[in-house]
Amino acid sequence: MLKRIGLFLATNVAIIVVISILLSFFNVQPYMTRNGLNYQSLFIYAAIVGFTGAFISLFISKWMAKMAYSIEIIDRPGNRTEEWLFSTVKHLASENGIGMPEVGIYDSAEPNAFATGWNRNSALVAVSTGLLEYMDEDELEGVLAHEVAHVANGDMVTLTLIQGVVNTFVIFFARIAAFLVSQFFRGNDENESSMSSSFAYYGIAMLFEILFGILATMIVMWFSRYREFRADSGSADHVGSRKMIKALQKLQRLRETPVDPRGKEFATMKISGRHTWMKFFSSHPPLEKRIAALEHHQ
Repeated sequence: MLKRIGLFLATNVAIIVVISILLSFFNVQPYMTRNGLNYQSLFIYAAIVGFTGAFISLFISKWMAKMAYSIEIIDRPGNRTEEWLFSTVKHLASENGIGMPEVGIYDSAEPNAFATGWNRNSALVAVSTGLLEYMDEDELEGVLAHEVAHVANGDMVTLTLIQGVVNTFVIFFARIAAFLVSQFFRGNDENESSMSSSFAYYGIAMLFEILFGILATMIVMWFSRYREFRADSGSADHVGSRKMIKALQKLQRLRETPVDPRGKEFATMKISGRHTWMKFFSSHPPLEKRIAALEHHQ
């Protein structure tokens, strides 16, 4: 669900900003020369920073999810619901040929679930209290099969590689744009301090990174939407299309009477894409398209 992607992207951006600030503070800018930019060195620098940010985000994704959502891990099931949840995930993990994920519950009225983790055998599957409240066992099994399919498909690792590539080009082009803008405003003032130590340059570079990063997010979200169809298909293969279709139809009904107190529009964006320009920034396809794809899968 959106929480998995959103948390990963937020962590990735935060790490890149910290790395960039530290490298700038210590003047670690190997792409700067007396004659301007060395594009080969800049690209290598951008790739190192970009992939470092993405992979650190991946490796701490499970820990971040636990902290961000105060997830209670089920070590020893304490009631029938926890026992069913734990045994269902265990069965699905075995069928998908992956290690047993950690299973957790977090407090939220919004029906939601997500899976994260740095590899197929060290994952986390978490569900909200709202999901347990609003869905029956068939619907829950469809959702759990969907999340386990994300793990089995290696979606987090693939997302990390795509994010690393995106980060690389965002940093690369942002630094070039910042250099050109700085040179334009610098003009012929030879008394100005060198551009490599200019706070203005780094500020402009950060602004361009934010701008290009927003545009690049569309690529990541496109990948996310594509993987949702694959995870739906994986759910259908293991528990049958009907259960996942029921779950999505339940989400459709809840969309009309959202449980999120922040409003209908906000709640809707969390569970499906809208038929507007905002769909390019949605991590999930419209529910109608997902249901249609599952019906065709039958």
